[in-house]
Amino acid sequence: MTFCKAFTGIFLFLVTILISFSVQAQPVKLSGTITDRQSDEPIPFASIAFATNKGTLTDTAGRFSFTFPKGLSDTLRITSVGYKPVLLPLADLKDSIILNIKMDVAATSKEAIVKVKYDRALWLWKRIISHKKLHDLTNYDNFSYEVYNKLELDINNVNKEKLAEKKLFKSFSFVFDNIDTTETRPFLPVFLTETLSDFYFQQSPRKTREIIKASYTAGIKNESVTKLLGATYQNVNVYRNQIPVFDKQFTSPFNDNGDNYYRFKLLDTQYLGNKRLVHLGFTPKRPGENTFDGDCWIVDSSYAIQKITLRPSGNANINFVQNLTLIQEYRLIDDTTWFLSKDKFVVDISPLGKSLTGFKGRKTSTYRQVVINSRQTINQLAQNKKPEEVVVLPASEEKPRTYWDTSRHDELSKNERAIYKMIDTIQSMPNYKRYLNAANFLGTGYYNMGKYQIGPWFSWVSANAWEGTRVRFDLGTNGKFSKKIYLHSYLAYGFLDKKMKGFGEVFYLPKKNPRFYLYGSYSDDLDRGQHYYDQTSADNILTFAIRKQRVPRKFQRLIEKRFEIYRETNKALSFLLEVTSRQFEPLLNLPEKALFKGNINGEALNSFETSIRIRYAYLEKFLENNLFRTSLGSEQPIVQIRYTKGWSGVLNSSYNYHKVSGSISDYVNTPPFGYVYYNLFAGKIFGTLPYPLLEIHPGNEIYYYNKYAFNMMNRFEYISDQYAGFNLEHNVGNGLFKFLPLTRKLKFRQFYAAKGVVGSLSNKNQALNFVGIQSFKSLNKKMYLELGTGVDNIFKFLRIDLVWRVLPTPTAYETAKRFGVFGSFKLSF
Repeated sequence: MTFCKAFTGIFLFLVTILISFSVQAQPVKLSGTITDRQSDEPIPFASIAFATNKGTLTDTAGRFSFTFPKGLSDTLRITSVGYKPVLLPLADLKDSIILNIKMDVAATSKEAIVKVKYDRALWLWKRIISHKKLHDLTNYDNFSYEVYNKLELDINNVNKEKLAEKKLFKSFSFVFDNIDTTETRPFLPVFLTETLSDFYFQQSPRKTREIIKASYTAGIKNESVTKLLGATYQNVNVYRNQIPVFDKQFTSPFNDNGDNYYRFKLLDTQYLGNKRLVHLGFTPKRPGENTFDGDCWIVDSSYAIQKITLRPSGNANINFVQNLTLIQEYRLIDDTTWFLSKDKFVVDISPLGKSLTGFKGRKTSTYRQVVINSRQTINQLAQNKKPEEVVVLPASEEKPRTYWDTSRHDELSKNERAIYKMIDTIQSMPNYKRYLNAANFLGTGYYNMGKYQIGPWFSWVSANAWEGTRVRFDLGTNGKFSKKIYLHSYLAYGFLDKKMKGFGEVFYLPKKNPRFYLYGSYSDDLDRGQHYYDQTSADNILTFAIRKQRVPRKFQRLIEKRFEIYRETNKALSFLLEVTSRQFEPLLNLPEKALFKGNINGEALNSFETSIRIRYAYLEKFLENNLFRTSLGSEQPIVQIRYTKGWSGVLNSSYNYHKVSGSISDYVNTPPFGYVYYNLFAGKIFGTLPYPLLEIHPGNEIYYYNKYAFNMMNRFEYISDQYAGFNLEHNVGNGLFKFLPLTRKLKFRQFYAAKGVVGSLSNKNQALNFVGIQSFKSLNKKMYLELGTGVDNIFKFLRIDLVWRVLPTPTAYETAKRFGVFGSFKLSF
């Protein structure tokens, strides 16, 4: 009994010691996430280890967790292929901790190239290429999915203290509470938009349909922006040969000829479920080309991409982009099909410099409810009235917060939730509206005052040889006045000719889709005698300072009454009917009106005409506001034809005539050599007419380059009654400049241009127009040709054109210059 008590005592003592040791040796848990600093994207299969080799790997979501003895002092080393290692000293750890570690992308190293007989990485790339058609989702007969899009815009590099001290921002002090300082570059969220859509695709005949079920925007509210941010226009397909990055085409690592542009390297192998993944890295072979650095995970049984990360190479010719990451993830939806599940695009834009305030954009798309080769998809697409259709459901912008809480694919972050409240508050503040109006006034020239607007300010004061100093004042309506009607007029006065001029117009838009409008205008002002796209306004004060010297100025007055009816169809066709009455009066360096009074019944230089224009633009995209829109281009050439009939005896008109004209134009991507713009045009005029009613070939008398005019030709220099011509420009990109380190660093760009026209003028029209002051010429069935080249993207906004007038060959009396240097401004990525 005594032994039992003694044994029990010893046992309890030993248990107490064991418990004590156990408590002292209780392990500490270390967990957290590893993410990319620029994109916030989790880094899978990163290595986290102590110097004593105790560690683990992150999972596919970038998470990790492991334990170690309490009281450990060691250095934690985090490594991942393509990233700079992170060393984190940890001393005397006694409690479990959670770490959120951000890693920076490592600079591309110049490794020695070792030639081998058998390159396993290149072999794997070739297998991926041979299986591309199996995994490219656009090769399926049809598919559908639900897509959630989220776009956030932040101002980064924000100095909270300095901004808060400025008087301009005093009333917005509450905004600075939302500045996120958890990153090395503090940022202020300012814009967020979300859309939830059902998307349908059919390969043959190719059709797409997107139904936007819900949309919410904190910031700009515009239906066309909502459409452009949906799934229809935002898909990036890494299996395609070219990948668009803003307005540039980058060569994909899975281009059919990608081995000519990239070096490939096997980095690692891991398992996801029971699938073996191979980690493949790629780097550009040559500097200065629009290619990517990055890596991807490949399923070795099917050669499908499971995840890919793309970053433009350091020497890529793209402006203002400090950092950019494009990430796509795919998931297995059946035994063999890997379908896109996540698409993320993150960009840092620094227009003023790396260390100064810029912008950060984040766009994330997630895809659920994927259905492949379904009859239901075909039935949905059968509702389309045109091949590509985006439908915004009624009340889609009025969904309550509770709807979004249950419908969005991912929960909003703290910053994203703060944006809604912050922007709603800002937009209701009077100061915000005043500052927004001021910024709009400086940028566009127009200033809003309630339901009306004035401007543009750059037309208020100008000067020319006929009017001397000219002042002008415009008044128009804005979207607050009406959603369907626009009114605008101006008055102008010249202090030399002491004449008042004016203009008024009415625009009525009863239907937006398909578009239908009515338009009427009246003008009494000076006329330039030629009209073409991108024409610099005569009222712009800057044109006076850059005008060509020793070129006679030509002026004429025009009184014009115009009425238009425009109708668009769902078949890419549009029709424009015009009725126009014009009265011309030559003023300076043009044949006098009295010279054209013979053998006519009405008033000289008076015309009345009707015309119809038919235009074909397949799947043309637009950026729209309440009434007006700007074309973003078409996937195919834009074709226009026009017929005009002149009627004598109507409103004192004097001429019967017929005009037929047509054009075809397009922008054609020619990667990796930039893009080509072309415009082919021709026309014929039937009748004996004075010069204002003939074809006046567009010239340019200022040193600001015009893409759509003949820059070495003067205004009113050549006239024709039949003509055919072309306008061709090839923007190569960096071209030859990529071979020189300095010009490659400066991101200079190269281009070539050629413009030509062949024209003729009948004997009758020559006899009528070549009178008085000899200011006209006929090409006499010869070609006018000018060729150009130059340097674009100087300081990221300046373009210099060198233009040669090649044809026609100059005569002994030719005085026109044969060479000119022109400048222009353009901001582009």
